[in-house]
Amino acid sequence: MAARVVQYVVVRKDLVENLGWPTGALIAQCCHACIAAIHLFYTDEHTKEYLTDLNSMHKVVLEAKDSKSLVTLAERLSEQGIDHKMWIEQPENYPTCIATKPYPKDEIQQYFKQFKLFK
Repeated sequence: MAARVVQYVVVRKDLVENLGWPTGALIAQCCHACIAAIHLFYTDEHTKEYLTDLNSMHKVVLEAKDSKSLVTLAERLSEQGIDHKMWIEQPENYPTCIATKPYPKDEIQQYFKQFKLFK
């Protein structure tokens, strides 16, 4: 049985809680990051597999405490060779969200254990 291919998304919770961003604006950030990651890694075999059944795509959406924790995650992912896109909202220049390219869950979940599901 093949491992489930998933896309991990990590979004800053403080944008809503501390900076008063509307929920819709936060969701838009996630959408931007996901589409950008798919575009950047469109020819990757896992991305192709992920897109073969559009009705069965699987995402895991997690929350980061703040900008620092999001940037630290991006650095760790880069160090480990995990392909991802960090979305930077302009003109504010705020890192808001990270989306990975699709990966088999068992290959990638270890990098996200410190984050909780977004609520």
